[in-house]
Amino acid sequence: MSTRKPVTVVTRKLPDAIETRMMELFQAQLNLDDHAMTRGELIAAVGKAEVLVPTVTDRIDKDVIAASGPQLKLIASFGTGVDHIDLAAAQAREIVVTNTPGVLTDDTADMTMALILAVARRINAGEKLARSGEWRGWSPTSMLGARLTGKRLGIVGMGRIGQAVARRARAFGLSIHYHNRKRVYPDVEAALEATYWESLDQMLARMDVIAVTCPHTPATYHLLSSRRIKLIKPGALLVNTSRGEVIDEGALAQALASGTLAGAGLDVYEHEPAIHKKLLELDNVVLLPHMGSATLEGRLAMGERVIINIKTWVDGHRPPDRVIEQLL
Repeated sequence: MSTRKPVTVVTRKLPDAIETRMMELFQAQLNLDDHAMTRGELIAAVGKAEVLVPTVTDRIDKDVIAASGPQLKLIASFGTGVDHIDLAAAQAREIVVTNTPGVLTDDTADMTMALILAVARRINAGEKLARSGEWRGWSPTSMLGARLTGKRLGIVGMGRIGQAVARRARAFGLSIHYHNRKRVYPDVEAALEATYWESLDQMLARMDVIAVTCPHTPATYHLLSSRRIKLIKPGALLVNTSRGEVIDEGALAQALASGTLAGAGLDVYEHEPAIHKKLLELDNVVLLPHMGSATLEGRLAMGERVIINIKTWVDGHRPPDRVIEQLL
């Protein structure tokens, strides 16, 4: 086992336990005030780091990678998605890229289900009414929402998170439908009692609730385009806990404002941290600040996976979560 301690630049504040362990194992340079690094700071970081530990807030594009020194050999991303990293540019420079898959599945699925419940039962509006001082007591027709039992849930993206959402949704009496790039294994489909739709268009037109859980890739950019949003069944609900770029946010806002869509729950946005102005004005949208994976347990597990990937690389072995080859 190697005792070498590579220069490791961490771009954001991580949990104390993770930063402490990094300081012990590596020549770690931490971001003490947790500011989002500027482009200039990222370029300076790749110019000196042997290992860069970025997060989804850091755009590691081809120009940043081109500015890296020959010593940069590993980008150990703190997060599951790698759409913020130019994988082709990294591969061309023989830089290994890793991520932290699997550890956030349950946390994100929990939040997806929470948003479905919040939108269907108007929890956000009810909480505001209770705090307003204007609530006049129970009424038979006040704060009416929608029952989930017996409704159809269409899941866009049936990977780990999509399947975890399906398991939770079945417990609430929802009928499971899904669209995925590839059909899942028959035993998985049978266990979830899930109906596969090869055509996303056809599925969208028939669902009562739609949950977006697919990753953001060039193929999924605006997968829910203006045209597809118009196909969604009138009165349906939509929840997105994947990436904002998967949905045409302007078209979504228009559909919600017109009442074509009954409601939406969003944890991610197309131009984060900016949120479409019209969405901010609507009462039928639950808006969260990208907190689907924000549990202490999840963040610690992410940090531990980053450390394992770095240590494995330092020891001269293939990191367990190397992603560049499988995603190109």
